[in-house]
Amino acid sequence: MVKVGQELLLTIHALADHGYGVAKVGREQIYVKQALPGERCRVIITKKQKDGYRAKVKEYLSVHPQRIQSPCQHDALCGSCHLMHVRYPAQLSMKQEQVKQWCRSAGLSLNVHEVIGMKHPYGYRNKVIIAFQRGEHHRLKAGFYEEFSHRIIPYQRCLLHDELLDSIIQTMIVLMDRFHITPYEEDRRRGILRHVVLRKGEVSHQLMVVLVVNQDEFKARRQFVQALCQQYPQITTIVQSTNTRKTSVVLGSRMRVLYGKGYIEDTLCGNQFRISANSFYQINHTQCEVLYQKVLSLLATKGDEVLLDAYCGIGTIGMSAAHQVRAVVGVENNAAAVRDAWDNAKRNHIRNIRFVCADASEFMVQEAGRKAHYDILIMDPPRSGSTKAFMDACAKLAVSKIVYVSCDPKTQLRDLAYFRQLGYVGEEMFLVDMFPHTMHVESVVMLVRR
Repeated sequence: MVKVGQELLLTIHALADHGYGVAKVGREQIYVKQALPGERCRVIITKKQKDGYRAKVKEYLSVHPQRIQSPCQHDALCGSCHLMHVRYPAQLSMKQEQVKQWCRSAGLSLNVHEVIGMKHPYGYRNKVIIAFQRGEHHRLKAGFYEEFSHRIIPYQRCLLHDELLDSIIQTMIVLMDRFHITPYEEDRRRGILRHVVLRKGEVSHQLMVVLVVNQDEFKARRQFVQALCQQYPQITTIVQSTNTRKTSVVLGSRMRVLYGKGYIEDTLCGNQFRISANSFYQINHTQCEVLYQKVLSLLATKGDEVLLDAYCGIGTIGMSAAHQVRAVVGVENNAAAVRDAWDNAKRNHIRNIRFVCADASEFMVQEAGRKAHYDILIMDPPRSGSTKAFMDACAKLAVSKIVYVSCDPKTQLRDLAYFRQLGYVGEEMFLVDMFPHTMHVESVVMLVRR
């Protein structure tokens, strides 16, 4: 019987979704942090969980041939990067192999293509979320949450961030001390600053700072904003988001523009986009363009089709495809994103597109009820995937082609199995490495109605 604190000698046989190595002891699954398939290691059991036990490596007796020394000093504690200790080409192969295994488990015979990687897989994040706490000697610290905890890992440089964004965070620590702006204390529900969200336009270089605070008004706000803008003239807007709820959701519902227009702009696939504080925009600009080009290449349009862009966000995919079809309808339930989408259509002079603020599943059911006509559907649902109501409505609408984009191939494969029951079949899956050094991968599958 496995116990917490026990020392074991294990051979790792697979990688789990979260990047942990997997071993078995009898019927128990052991998940080992930073262990790779084929490695033999001595581990210590650290925690019991629902699906087995977590463990950490005490000693490696044999190592994977693609293992390297992680270039990140925070890698042992931070849970964000699962594969920083693996050579980049091997990361891509591991992701492809994992998706292939998921396909076999789902009973789907898809041709899973090699993952399209990045030439320079660092500094790609155009969005950064940082939390704040008081540490030893009451010193203010900023950083990421340690894996499976709410303890902050203080940092000065993250290899996935733009260096300028990290510099702004370090300056904010100094300014918070100067103006006595306290960090939010989660257990006591007091303090002012909960998080800071930074967004940067890859092409425009415009910068947004979002201050997530625990109260609408606080002292020295004006001086804080003024000092930050003086030190970083690259900042084009600062927004205050008030979040008083006891929740892990970062942004609150109340937004207030403190400086600038309240949004930034960027160029993607030749179109200009307005991006508000709570609008979705892909964090990796380079790979997003790769992904969208793959989607557009699969459409094979004639020019007279009506395209439905479900879960459309600020309209990026639909507007990229608008020149290939007769009309586009975008559906999104985030009202701020829909406002941005209408503005984006106007600024890019795209007249054959319109947007509906609605839940995607409810909208599809209503459209099926009135027997609307769509030739092509592009769907990019959240990580949890789509719903049976949505997919049933697709079948009732008799959409001839569906391009399914996903940030979680596992839930996508679940949905593809259901689509197959409805008569929609896909043969190929294309993978794009949107999140280097993590286990996450973006996937695209084209479904054709039989």
